[in-house]
Amino acid sequence: MVSCLTVWLFDLAALLPLRILHRLGAMLGTAIYRLSDRYAMRMRENIEQASRHGFTGDVQQTLRNCIAETGKGVFELPWVWRRPLAEVTASVRACHGWEHVEAAVVRGKGFIFLTPHLGCFDISALYAAERLPITVLYRPPKLAWLEKVMRSGRERGQLHLARTDIGGVRALYKALKRGEAIGLLPDQVPGNGEGEWADFFGRPAYTMTLVGRLVENSGAAVLMAYAERLPQGGGYEIRISPLQLEPGRSVAQQINAALEETVRACPGQYLWSYNRYKVPRGVEPPAAPSMERKAP
Repeated sequence: MVSCLTVWLFDLAALLPLRILHRLGAMLGTAIYRLSDRYAMRMRENIEQASRHGFTGDVQQTLRNCIAETGKGVFELPWVWRRPLAEVTASVRACHGWEHVEAAVVRGKGFIFLTPHLGCFDISALYAAERLPITVLYRPPKLAWLEKVMRSGRERGQLHLARTDIGGVRALYKALKRGEAIGLLPDQVPGNGEGEWADFFGRPAYTMTLVGRLVENSGAAVLMAYAERLPQGGGYEIRISPLQLEPGRSVAQQINAALEETVRACPGQYLWSYNRYKVPRGVEPPAAPSMERKAP
């Protein structure tokens, strides 16, 4: 019953133009920021942490942008998930770096899209899924009634979802073996035994080690990708860049360094409110002093 009501509400919201949904989302973001002290404090602390370690953007402007953009990310979901796929992908006004995808296809060893919590990460996967098969790892939502509408909105085109469990990881390996694409959120905090502590803007963040294992097993290429929201509901621009992993160095640390660079390019649309530095249950906390580094 709840699931059916959710689908109905999402379908109703999807009738609105994207520009209206983004305006409503900006209002929602402001309301949540003002009403939740914990949420607001985490957002401010994460931006200030980055500003002390390599992020040179305007802290207050980044904060203002992030408040609005986070709300937009919530309100755009009905439009992204419930509108026809062709209309959704047509909202991508430009895709910079698709040639790196084409080069990875020619190599035939599969490739890994690393799509961080920045901009509209659902758009990136759907855009790719219109052009090639892609398997995306996802964590089921805590609200069970939301999963049905989420899966129906994401599993379109040639996109297949794989849960964050053993079966899902096996699906990723199989997709790479077939020379296909897979998608991961590189800044999602993994569970106990699935990550290692790696520096992220000067502070230890528990970071997935799965990417390193996948690359070692398959020789897959690694691509960083994100979809930036354009002003006034004008659509999105996707940006793709290759990540050349150096042997002998921590893959988790290299991913975080690449992620830092990506965030610097579009700081106002990063999900600064996400608890990137949490200690997962059962994980030994890091030795913080030994992980600190000075800002460049």
